[in-house]
Amino acid sequence: MIMRAESDAGPQGSVFTGRHNRRKVTDWVYEELKLAIVNLRLAPGDPLREAALAEQLGVSKTPIREALTRLEQDGLVETTSFKGAAVTVYSRRDLEEIYELRELLEVAAARSAAASMDEEARIRLERICAESRSLSGTAEIDRLSELLSDFDEVVFAQVTNSRIKALIDNLKAHLSRIGRLTTDIPGRIGNSVVEHERIVEAIIAHDPDLAERRMREHIRSVRDAQLGALRDPTDRA
Repeated sequence: MIMRAESDAGPQGSVFTGRHNRRKVTDWVYEELKLAIVNLRLAPGDPLREAALAEQLGVSKTPIREALTRLEQDGLVETTSFKGAAVTVYSRRDLEEIYELRELLEVAAARSAAASMDEEARIRLERICAESRSLSGTAEIDRLSELLSDFDEVVFAQVTNSRIKALIDNLKAHLSRIGRLTTDIPGRIGNSVVEHERIVEAIIAHDPDLAERRMREHIRSVRDAQLGALRDPTDRA
């Protein structure tokens, strides 16, 4: 099933936006599919049938096939000989590996932020934290998810090492998707709000060691909650 009634979905309840800005068709299809997967409009395990996708997006099967190949390379789509293409389902091992890499990258970003973040970026982080705090415990889950993603974007922007930035860019889709998968875990989003505030305190204090420690604590807290909530029938860990 690949159709859902979403408030931010495209025409007639499609999971896609329907917006076309005249880019190369394959690139446009790739971005539409990627956004739907990351935002969970296409859920883990959903089948991705070329004919149905082509009809929804108003294109031929060729750009669909090419986009699915790229998404498989990104790790967002998996293909089997008997089931065809489907949205990737994270196993326990997948999550452990992603969080291990996430910890390395985000700790580096937090240290950079504490050492060199300018006043404008610090003010933006404080505003994100203030709005997050005001919405914590409310039903505004989508807005809270956006704010937590905005927080990451500001912190990531402080990284000056081009190779680390490239790794972060390659991992962003998975981090965003996993972040949305954690919002249904009881208490998790509220904990993230508090943990982000603690990270900002360390950044404002210009204390790289403290920023590193608090970022590491946050990543491990999210990881443990995600692994604890994992209900994967293929999980053998």
